[in-house]
Amino acid sequence: MTTTDEGLSLKGRIRALLYGVALGDALGAPVEKLSAGEIRARYGRVTSLDTRWHKMDLPDGARNGRVRGNGIVTDDTLMTLALMNIYANERRPLDAWDMADGMVREIGWTPRWIPELQREALLVERLFYPEKWIYQRHQLSGVDPRQGGIGNMVNCGAAMYIAPIGAVNACDPRAAYDEAIAFAAGHQQSFGLEAAGVMAAAVAAAFVPGTTLDDVVEATITVAKDGTRRAIVDIVSAARKLRAAGSDHAEVTAVFHDIIAAYSPMGDNVNHSPDKAGMPSDAYQPSRLHAIEELPLALGFAVVNSGVFRKSVEDGINSGRDTDSIGVMAGAILGVLHGAAVIDPADLALLDRANRVDLMAEADRFADAANDIFVQAARRAQQVAGDRTQLLSPIAADKVA
Repeated sequence: MTTTDEGLSLKGRIRALLYGVALGDALGAPVEKLSAGEIRARYGRVTSLDTRWHKMDLPDGARNGRVRGNGIVTDDTLMTLALMNIYANERRPLDAWDMADGMVREIGWTPRWIPELQREALLVERLFYPEKWIYQRHQLSGVDPRQGGIGNMVNCGAAMYIAPIGAVNACDPRAAYDEAIAFAAGHQQSFGLEAAGVMAAAVAAAFVPGTTLDDVVEATITVAKDGTRRAIVDIVSAARKLRAAGSDHAEVTAVFHDIIAAYSPMGDNVNHSPDKAGMPSDAYQPSRLHAIEELPLALGFAVVNSGVFRKSVEDGINSGRDTDSIGVMAGAILGVLHGAAVIDPADLALLDRANRVDLMAEADRFADAANDIFVQAARRAQQVAGDRTQLLSPIAADKVA
């Protein structure tokens, strides 16, 4: 059976996924690394893409030659597009060898328009050091692709762009988790890698026709391990209580930050500076007890807002810290859940114009590849099921039939 609502079709949901990524990214980018209090003091509440970056008045060197605001996206969206491009080229499931080959080619050898730099460049020029690690480990060090993530700073860098893996494994959270882990092992380790797997699972679960946000959350908890699982359970539990109490955004953010502090010790101390050189910290080190902040918070703001798309994304980016990545994750999950109805034509036009991209064309190209992967998977499953049936005893075969 296929859906009769085009907006909830594979194509419509993938369009909403990419729109949600770009919207959350562009809304959060101007206030990234500010605390929730600093955002309230400077902006009140950010609700528009037409927001001036808090660093725009600094000298060019102090902002590394970058510009933000007015719809400009960051590496979160560019890396998502890069992953979608790998799928469009390969049209099959991916693993760490595709990180070593496809992603290295995307970030290190394919010039593209970089909106923050306002020029064509290699994506690796824009990436943060944990994402440059992909090029360092695979192109320069030539490691076993499965070991590419070892030694990297643990962060949300893989989880922020992993949503397309959830899409090509739509309706199968476990398969999405497994493929995301296999692919992102070439980039991240420990709870950064775990977050990528769980984020992909959340996106895959959101594709299930007729599903609910509670179902999506349950799917993430089912696959999640260690600190990531506990952080999601704790944040979601608090979100449900805060929703019932009618708590405002400031209270919700304060409660969420108190909870996540047990799993992510950096708090509002997110800026690197010379005085921190040589200072010991376990904030970005491998740990079975830690979790990245972004995914639990994105799920928390979705739950506290009963899955409302725009409100959840806005609450996420107004909570401070890694604002763009929180917005990206909430936008991707809820975009898929609600489908193309969440797309605002005016915001989409601004995003396309500001970033010199056609987001819907990119989404449709990827959707075509995902459809091919679905067909391959169905044929493979049918073949395996037939072969396995021949191995069963007559009684067991009757049960399967």
